[in-house]
Amino acid sequence: MNSNPVMNMVKGAAIGLAAGMAVGYMGKKTFENNPKFRKKANKALHTMESIMDTAQYMFK
Repeated sequence: MNSNPVMNMVKGAAIGLAAGMAVGYMGKKTFENNPKFRKKANKALHTMESIMDTAQYMFK
């Protein structure tokens, strides 16, 4: 039984897509139902943007 590397990659992508959809759905429900979570998520997003901006300047 010889396994084709391309098929393994396709299977991995399909599993990743399914897992991502499940996590996204649960995250969306949590985000919609909890205002405190929404505020914390926005703070985390702004912090991440700041870190990415800083990293860009470091590599210039």
